[in-house]
Amino acid sequence: MTDSGEDKARGGGASSPIRPARLRGPVEFVGRSVELALLRRLVETPPCLVLLEGEAGIGKSRLVAELLAGLPGRRLIGECDDVPEPFPLGVLLDAVRANADQFGPLNPVAGALAPLLPELTDVLPAAPAPLGEPAAERHRLLRAVAAVLTALTPAVLVLEDLHWADPATCEFLGYLSNHPVPDLAVLVTARTPAPGGSTPIHDTLARTPPGAVTRVPLGPLDADDVRRLAARTLRLDDPPQRLTTTLLDRTAGIPFVVEEVLRTLAERGGDPLADDSVPFVLRDVLLWRLRPLDEATREVLGAAAALGLAPDQRILASVLGQSRAAVDAALATAHQAGLLHDAGDGRRFRHHLARQVVYDLVPSETREWLHLRIARVLEQELPRPVAQLAHHYRLAGSGADFVRNAEAAADLATERGDDATAAGFLLQTMDVAELPRPVRARLAAKLGRSAIDGLSQAAAIPVLERLLADRRLPPGARGELGLVLGRMLRQQGEALRGYAEIERAVPYLRAPRRRAPALAVLAAPDTVVGRHVDHHLAQCSEAEAAAAASGDPAADLAVRIARASLLLELGDPAAWAVIAELRTGAALADRPREHARACLNWAQGAMHAGHLDQAAALLASGRELVDETGYERLTALVEATELSLDRAAGRLDGLAERLTRLIATSERMPVTLLDARVELATVLARTATDGAVEPAERALCEVIADARRVGAIWPLVQALSVLARLTLPGRPDEAVRHATDALSLVRGKGLWAWAAEAVLVLAEAAVAAGEPARATAAVGELAAGIEGRDAPVARAVLRRCRELVPG
Repeated sequence: MTDSGEDKARGGGASSPIRPARLRGPVEFVGRSVELALLRRLVETPPCLVLLEGEAGIGKSRLVAELLAGLPGRRLIGECDDVPEPFPLGVLLDAVRANADQFGPLNPVAGALAPLLPELTDVLPAAPAPLGEPAAERHRLLRAVAAVLTALTPAVLVLEDLHWADPATCEFLGYLSNHPVPDLAVLVTARTPAPGGSTPIHDTLARTPPGAVTRVPLGPLDADDVRRLAARTLRLDDPPQRLTTTLLDRTAGIPFVVEEVLRTLAERGGDPLADDSVPFVLRDVLLWRLRPLDEATREVLGAAAALGLAPDQRILASVLGQSRAAVDAALATAHQAGLLHDAGDGRRFRHHLARQVVYDLVPSETREWLHLRIARVLEQELPRPVAQLAHHYRLAGSGADFVRNAEAAADLATERGDDATAAGFLLQTMDVAELPRPVRARLAAKLGRSAIDGLSQAAAIPVLERLLADRRLPPGARGELGLVLGRMLRQQGEALRGYAEIERAVPYLRAPRRRAPALAVLAAPDTVVGRHVDHHLAQCSEAEAAAAASGDPAADLAVRIARASLLLELGDPAAWAVIAELRTGAALADRPREHARACLNWAQGAMHAGHLDQAAALLASGRELVDETGYERLTALVEATELSLDRAAGRLDGLAERLTRLIATSERMPVTLLDARVELATVLARTATDGAVEPAERALCEVIADARRVGAIWPLVQALSVLARLTLPGRPDEAVRHATDALSLVRGKGLWAWAAEAVLVLAEAAVAAGEPARATAAVGELAAGIEGRDAPVARAVLRRCRELVPG
């Protein structure tokens, strides 16, 4: 690399070559002053939950270390592994276990952790009796973790590499966002997801209440920081501009890469800009460090990279057939070369990026052989590390061994109540092309029973669709997977696709206890276009027969809840007696989360029928149950229902802003998004002043387009009716068209209470045109449709319509 005249001018002319001093000690910490000050301010004023995120090598761990170095008090530290064994809350329990001798008074609920921390039996309270309900057990486990953390406060809890966290840990952090532990500052680090992607921890934190999580993003170092780092590392008073520019260009300002380049420049001595062989990318740096190593050391280092970030020397020796002394000597040599560092509990790679570069330098055939040898050695470990075995067999290209261990890992996760992790392993097995049909059927059935709701649904949905497209899929698995896919699509707001998938799945669900709840879902009339209420009634009757045949109390309860919801939407006065019976019975009392969900569903049905007082009472009960059970997944539904009720009751002050905030966090529960959007559009329409209706009209048209696309009937009818009202003063012909569209949808559904506003618009438009008889048929349909029905709002509208359109 030669100097141009411009470069020489920037570097101070043709002076003597730069001769940096040999590096002594670690590269100094530079930059990040704003982020460091923010982190200090946050952790010094607990409780707080902070996410420090950025790409690999950006300096998250280094910044955390700098923060902790200046903090007094107790630190609880856990670090996720890239290939962890299925163990819920593992990283949290590691942090707790290391500080168990410092517990303060413990809440008795902490005993729920005793089975997971047998070594702390003498410290923890006695394990409580089983609850018999997985969801309740999981919630008690979260409360137990909060209890032990409370017993360790005041403290700072640091959890690193949460992009690898198990689902239970993610769920706990979501729980903590709503139930912060006093005097506990929580700092988690995670890699920023790739564009368009996500991770379980990011999905979880996206569903937290606004303001519950402080996100601190880390970006690359800027030119000034790189220059200061170069000055300190190379012991130069004034590094040339060309050096800073080249470092930024070749390292993208990623701190770890910059540091490694500067370390190498310092160690090699001489002028860092003297020739074209100067290593300015990480791969070149590590190649330069590897060059003087002998073949034996390189072999050990390559095997270490295949084994993991912190390779076990005993395993390495067995894999390579060498003595421990030989392996120790090779790792010591690699440490001296700057490829490893001493972490206190053994030597490990300086960073994941460094390990990846060393791994990539190993020929692919050798890598496969190493993974196979590692797996064979790990097979002798007790207990068998099934997750690691699955990982190494997959990279070795041994499909059958991978599937065997992935299934074992899934079974272990299920046994420990971690259905989402189980589903993750099972999803991976579905990509094995040579999977025998009986094995595929067995794994698909397990996948259907796993809690796919806990996975990233964007990844799970296409996998399930691909499986269901396979004609060789056995009937039982087709039913189970179709039901799961239908549920997931509905949760994502895809109303018609989800409904249709469940319809297709029902004939394959031969067990009545599985068939009954699926049919109960199909009995709900307020979610999907193209199905008349008579169809929903038939599905409900079939569900009741299946529940009776099953003898399963849970199936029976699901169907009875669905029957009450259907009766509410129909305006059948018998609905209230059914709801009262359910709410005073033991079945719902023993299942508080189902009780909460039922109350919220009934509150929505009551609103649709016009019973606002009853809707408010049901909403209050649902909210109380959600708070008691800590069922965070329903908090968004509570909020959405409350906002809808405020709109229906005319409480519009500040409502648009509240709805906007809910929409901004709709990833917490995507199924609520369209309902929230139509409510916001309705509020905008009702508060629009003359001549300022464009924002409301645009919002309504967007909701209508999206509701038609996904087949969601309730927001579609509401949006069309509101748009008809909005356009009536200036464009009556358009208003009639929108109202007619809404009426047509209601006619296809058969729930005439929903048609009240559309029929009123038609009546007013007909009167304004001097032709009131044009609305006679619509008013007559409304009258016939609500005859004998408990629909107070629709009856009031009907009276007004008859005043406008006599006869």
